[in-house]
Amino acid sequence: MKKTALITGAGRGIGLGIAQCLAADGCDVAVCDIHPEDAVQPALETLRELGSETLYCRADVTDTAARTSMLDAIRERFGRLNVLVNNAGVAPLVRTDLLDATEESYDRVMTINLKGPYFLTQSVARWMVEQKKADAGFDGCIVNISSISATVASPARGEYCLSKAGVSMATKLYAARLGEYGIPVYEIRPGIIATDMTSAVKEKYDALIAEGLLVQPRWGEAKDIGKAAAALARGDFAYSTGQVVMVDGGFSVARL
Repeated sequence: MKKTALITGAGRGIGLGIAQCLAADGCDVAVCDIHPEDAVQPALETLRELGSETLYCRADVTDTAARTSMLDAIRERFGRLNVLVNNAGVAPLVRTDLLDATEESYDRVMTINLKGPYFLTQSVARWMVEQKKADAGFDGCIVNISSISATVASPARGEYCLSKAGVSMATKLYAARLGEYGIPVYEIRPGIIATDMTSAVKEKYDALIAEGLLVQPRWGEAKDIGKAAAALARGDFAYSTGQVVMVDGGFSVARL
């Protein structure tokens, strides 16, 4: 039986790259995003062309009722959920010095990047445990997409860094809680990836990459994250729950 995967924020960018890699690997895919379905139709078609039965769920992960409705729709369509990829996230609307940052920006970023996925994971984890109890052969996992900002301080976007550090701890917490059920939980930590989010600082990062910031001197691509997610979803790292997969072009390698 094919696995079913739910990827949040999968209408474009990293989320779509992940969805495409999972679809190419034989998964049926539930795409969650906040945009009208016609806006993401081209993305959905690429998944269907890869052989995936695809369901679009227009849902805001910060909304409790929307999360519940989305999982109900997935249960009705597929009857199962094997993989959750928490990818949806935002940057601050404006990069602001830490000493000038607002509570409004903090609340927005933390709610979308941390609170939403934290409680979506709770609901999915309950369902996965239910599936495991009903079928000992059930194969499931959870993948959280964080950022090098989980450990790298950027004082112009402190709320983003805090949210990703929280995602990192959430990975450990859920890994510890779900271990007894054989449901691994992982974190993928992307580096500098070419997306809409990073397009506003393209010139800055172009220059830093040219100056040797990365061991592998290029921008990361959505498919780089997708390939890592696919390996985790396949179970290639079944005995590595709670671990961080760095996809950062060697940014985190200490060098002299």
